Amino acid sequence: MCLTGSVGPKALSDNKREEVRLVQMLINGNLGKLIPLAPLVEDGWIGDNTLFAIAEFQRRVLKMASPTSKVEPGSDTWKKLKEGLGAGLTLEKFRIIMYPASDTLVGRFFPHFAAALTTNNINTPLRQSHFLGQLGHESGNLRYTEEIASGEAYEGRADLGNTQTGDGVRFKGRGLIQITGRANYTAYGTARHADYITEPKNRLLATDAAVAVDCSGWFWSANGLNALADSDDIRAVTRTINGGYNGLEDRTRRTNRAKCILLPD
Repeated sequence: MCLTGSVGPKALSDNKREEVRLVQMLINGNLGKLIPLAPLVEDGWIGDNTLFAIAEFQRRVLKMASPTSKVEPGSDTWKKLKEGLGAGLTLEKFRIIMYPASDTLVGRFFPHFAAALTTNNINTPLRQSHFLGQLGHESGNLRYTEEIASGEAYEGRADLGNTQTGDGVRFKGRGLIQITGRANYTAYGTARHADYITEPKNRLLATDAAVAVDCSGWFWSANGLNALADSDDIRAVTRTINGGYNGLEDRTRRTNRAKCILLPD
């Protein structure tokens, strides 16, 4: 979801709805510079309020004497809108990347990402783009931290370390990128010097926001996904997480959106 065409006055612009929404979200991420302008409705439709907000941004931030109300790929307006979101993974950037996640869920999980990214060496814009794109898909826009199915299908799965009766349900998929099986829960607990095996502590991977984020980062790092992200190989990243290529189109779209926001132009 990066700009492929212009956003602005209808007769002079392409105005693809996804791209109009992106500009609206970028404007809203820069509202501190546009006081007392009200937040835009992020509906993807170009209208007077959006055109006025673009013009105000150009007038106040770019000091344009004759604002155009138009945002074009690679333009100074586009670059300044991105720059205005701040350095690194800010709340404003996270909100755009995780769209359409609710503000409540964004607010619940975002505070825990800085530590998880650092701990798990997800420390470049490209690594973060792949991680967040996959995480957004896996969690259904941050809605799911626990597998919907009961976990009984994993009962007796020696390849997951499920050697005791009840392990399938006990160690079902949990986390924003779900980890599954006694072996993975044990390895994560060992890495963090914590008990995630004993009930109900195993459920913390789903119920504790910090753990749900961190265990996803641990899975990412432990499975060599940073190196695959460095190669920008989304098929290999997807196969490592999914075992196949389910949802590849959505994973790609989300990863490209994250790249658009996190990578420099």
